[in-house]
Amino acid sequence: MAVTIIVGAQWGDEGKGKIVDLLSAEVDVVARYQGGPNAGHTVVVEEEEIVLHQVPSGILHPHTQCMIGNGVVIDPVVLMDEIGFLEKKGITVQGRLFISQRAHLIMPYHKLLDATRERHYGSRKIGTTGRGIGPAYVDKYDRCGIRIVDLLDRTTLKEKLLTIIESKNKVLQRIYDSEAMDAEKIANDYVEFDRRIDSYVKDVSVLINRAVEAGKRVLIEGAQGTMLDIDFGTYPYVTSSNPIAGGACSGLGLGPTKINRVLGIAKAYTTRVGMGPFPTEFDEAFSEHIRKLGGEYGATTGRPRRCGWLDMVVLRMAVMVNGLTDLAITKLDVLDSLDEIKICTGYRTGGRELEHYPAELDLQEQVQPIYETHPGWNRSTQNARTFADLPANAQSYLKRIEELAGVPLSIISVGSRRNQTIIL
Repeated sequence: MAVTIIVGAQWGDEGKGKIVDLLSAEVDVVARYQGGPNAGHTVVVEEEEIVLHQVPSGILHPHTQCMIGNGVVIDPVVLMDEIGFLEKKGITVQGRLFISQRAHLIMPYHKLLDATRERHYGSRKIGTTGRGIGPAYVDKYDRCGIRIVDLLDRTTLKEKLLTIIESKNKVLQRIYDSEAMDAEKIANDYVEFDRRIDSYVKDVSVLINRAVEAGKRVLIEGAQGTMLDIDFGTYPYVTSSNPIAGGACSGLGLGPTKINRVLGIAKAYTTRVGMGPFPTEFDEAFSEHIRKLGGEYGATTGRPRRCGWLDMVVLRMAVMVNGLTDLAITKLDVLDSLDEIKICTGYRTGGRELEHYPAELDLQEQVQPIYETHPGWNRSTQNARTFADLPANAQSYLKRIEELAGVPLSIISVGSRRNQTIIL
C-alpha cells in the first residue's frame, strides 16, 4: 500500500502542479480532495505551459486514473471547458476521470454573491478570486447546497433550485441592490450539464478505497496551502476548506490509517496572493524584482503575488499540522542572482520572541521577523541534476532549511520543466 498526500506548506502557489505531475508518472491514481477552480496547477510539458483548475494534473499521464472527491466544489462550466481543452490536445479523459456524486456544485448565484460581497466590503474585503467558492461552501454547511447526485432527479432538482434562487434573489436585491437571477434558466442549464457529466460520476470513496486495498499507488493532491486553511490559516484571509492533510481523509472518504506519506511543497522563498498578514514580505521594489524573476502571477487570475523571504515559522506550522514526512523545495533557481538570502527563524513582538505562528490576527500583523542571513551563490542552478551539482552556498542554504524544519528534503526543483528536478 502506497498512499501519498501532497500539500502546500505556505500560502499556496508553491509549485504543487509540477511535483504532482512529476510523481504521477509512477502512480496509478491521482485524486483531488478540496477547493475549487480558484486554484490553478501549472505544469510545463515540452516547453508548453498547461494550467489545470479542476482536473487533477495526473491526467497528463495516460496510465493514471484521476478522481475528484466529495470535498471539492465544482464549477460545471470550468470543468467541461477543461475536459474539452484536454481532449483537443489528444489527452483521453473519458474512462479515466471520475467525479464524486457527493461533490457540491458552484452555481451562478454563488459567483454573483461572491463578487457582490467583495464590492460591498470595500477595504475590508478578503481578496477572493470571485469564483463562488466561499458561497458554495457556505451553502454546503447550511445544508442547502446542490450536489452532483441531485442532478439525477431532474424534477426535484428544478423544484429545489427554484426555492433556493428565490431566497438568493431576495438577498441580492434587498441587501446588495443587485439584479435578480432567472431561476428557470439556471435550472434548465444544470439539467443540460447533467447530460454531459453523467458518464464521469461515480462513488469516488468506493473507487479510491478499492484502489488502496488492491495495492495501487495513490497520489492525493490539494489546492492552496496550509496558511490558507480555514482552521489553521491566517483567518479570515483564508480559503473555505481544509487544504491540510487531514482534509484529504474527509474530502475523499479515505481513512487516516491508509496514508503512508505526507509531502509538503514549499518555495525557496515565500509568496501569497490577496489580502492578509505576511510577516516576511519584501518592500514593493524588491518584491517586483523577485516577481519578475519567478513569474509570480496567479495561474487562475493573473494577479501579482506578494513576495517575501522564506518563513520557517510558517514552515514549522505546516510540518506540525500536516504531519509532514518530507519536503520538496521549489524555485531555488529564482534566488540564483542574489548576493545574500535571508531566512526567518522566529518572530519578535513586545520584547518577546515567538517560535510558533500566533492565532491572533492583530499579532500576525504586528510581529517582526527574526532573520539569519546566508550568502548567495551567484550561479545558475538550472542545470543541476544532483545535490552535488549545486553551488556550495545553495547546498548550505538547503541543509539549513532541512535543519530548521525538522524533516528531510526529498525533492529540489530548479526550473519549471520536468527534468529540472533533483530527487534526493
